[in-house]
Amino acid sequence: METCGKTGYTDRFRGIVYALLSSSTFGFAPFFTLMLIGGGLSSFEVLFYRWGVAAVALGGFGLLARQNFRIGLRDAGTICLLGVARAMTSLSLVIAYQNIATGVASSIHFLYPLATAAGMALFFRERVSWKTVAAIVVSLAGAVLLSADDLVSGGRNGVLGVVAASLSVICYSGYMIGVRKTRAARIDSAALTFYVTAFGALFFGCCGLLFDGEIRLVAGWRMWLCVLGLALPATAISNITLVQAIKYIGPTTTALFGALEPLVAMVVGVVAFGEHFTWATVAGMAFVVAAVSWSVLDGAGRTRSGREASGGSASGDAAPRSGKSPLR
Repeated sequence: METCGKTGYTDRFRGIVYALLSSSTFGFAPFFTLMLIGGGLSSFEVLFYRWGVAAVALGGFGLLARQNFRIGLRDAGTICLLGVARAMTSLSLVIAYQNIATGVASSIHFLYPLATAAGMALFFRERVSWKTVAAIVVSLAGAVLLSADDLVSGGRNGVLGVVAASLSVICYSGYMIGVRKTRAARIDSAALTFYVTAFGALFFGCCGLLFDGEIRLVAGWRMWLCVLGLALPATAISNITLVQAIKYIGPTTTALFGALEPLVAMVVGVVAFGEHFTWATVAGMAFVVAAVSWSVLDGAGRTRSGREASGGSASGDAAPRSGKSPLR
């Protein structure tokens, strides 16, 4: 029994580490995206290279590790739906970045933890504690404060930017719930991430040929560094660790740890673009760190309480239902 309790605690710790790694690496996406668009690439070209290079990297790693990529026909349908949700998240965010300030877009996008919690409660009757809701609200306030200096900056089409950022909330929360509550939960994380990224590359490649008439070859080592930065840490690593986190701790808690995304984006903006570091920024950082720390400590306390009460593992809805690791 004690072993089961330790396993539950270890699984939650692993899930938290995966969630932190996913959100922190994803925070680099706006920087590399805007660098590539500033270098002359279209939105579809940026997204094609992002998902294409990520798919090649994941596929190559899987082959070296002798990964089994075999899936069933029903699994393929689920992967296609998840691929559409993930691809539309990326496309809508790129449109938002081009039309409104990145800080505003990130703040709107960060509504997805609330959307994820609402979706889990509404469609799957997941019990969401007031502490989780409070942590989400605090982290959302932190994201808004991190973007406070950008709220007054204009864009080319503010309405389009806001609508696109709002669409990203729906698509991303749907993707996170789908990874947990569909057949995708039984697919190995590396295989699932490979197929989703490959689908995204195919989708954006077709869109580029259809709407732009071509997919141009990236030229210059600086542009390729931006492609690699966007495709590897901000896409391949971020997505595979996201899937792992969802399988260990569930979509609601994983979404909460997404608070690090605007925090990382803010730090990159200060270092790379010389953006202002104000008291609002400091307050936003404090809110984000407080919300994440609260979630970690509250989860650890519930795990210990459940173990002491039952002599076994805590039965949170984030824990895998079988005794095996989700990787097996």
